Amino acid sequence: MKKLKLGIIGCGTIGTEIAVQVKKHLSNEMTVQAIYDTDQEAINKLKKRIRGVSSKKTAEEVFQDCEIVAEAATSAIVKDMLFLAYKNSTDIMIMSVGGVLGNESILKKLDNKNIKVYMPSGALAGIDAIKAAGCANISSVTLVTKKPPKGLEGAFYIEKNKIDLKKIRKETVIFSGNVKEAIKGFPKNINVSAILSLAGIGVKRTFVKIVVVPGSSVNSHEIIAEGDFGKIISRTENVPSPANPKTSYLASLSAIATLRGIVKNVKIGT
Repeated sequence: MKKLKLGIIGCGTIGTEIAVQVKKHLSNEMTVQAIYDTDQEAINKLKKRIRGVSSKKTAEEVFQDCEIVAEAATSAIVKDMLFLAYKNSTDIMIMSVGGVLGNESILKKLDNKNIKVYMPSGALAGIDAIKAAGCANISSVTLVTKKPPKGLEGAFYIEKNKIDLKKIRKETVIFSGNVKEAIKGFPKNINVSAILSLAGIGVKRTFVKIVVVPGSSVNSHEIIAEGDFGKIISRTENVPSPANPKTSYLASLSAIATLRGIVKNVKIGT
């Protein structure tokens, strides 16, 4: 059986977990062919865990050498990665889904060229139901995200508004707005809102509330949606990744589930 050649752009927490899990659970169907990161130390660490993988000097070399590429870096490079997928006729899996917003026209070009774009549900439960509901009419979607202070440190919105997270003593709403505003203020913290908006009613109509919860050890996401289908309430409590408190462990696992869905013949879920 021919193995699918997987490339990984970004060798941090999620990229490393993807590589490790592919080797552990999908080695019969897929191989980690090539990796790339601007951080050489991150590359070296990953190569120690996945022996024999080739590191490339540029992201484009990864696209040229692989059949599917997983972006696991940052939303800032997603536009360039989509263009590379188009240029090299390579399928792509996007983890930094916030970077897709505003670049939907490129998705249409990829679709017209029969290039597949995969966007895992990440740390959010309920995407299947939202997709199904979207086949009729959705009137409202709200996402309430609760995180410990460490999970929001360094966010653009926090720095701009000079919010001292250490001084927050009780559960506090620090942001309310639509997805477009949320992604701008929290580009590394609220990717789940992007996938929710793409699956449902868009960035302007999907409402987001971000709450700081001192003393919490989990990241939680609650979806409340209403429409012709009735009402959806979905809540997920995620354990932060030990390597990066800003990333939920489930986000990495959703990438593996997506890759498994690509290579397996039995498809479960919407």
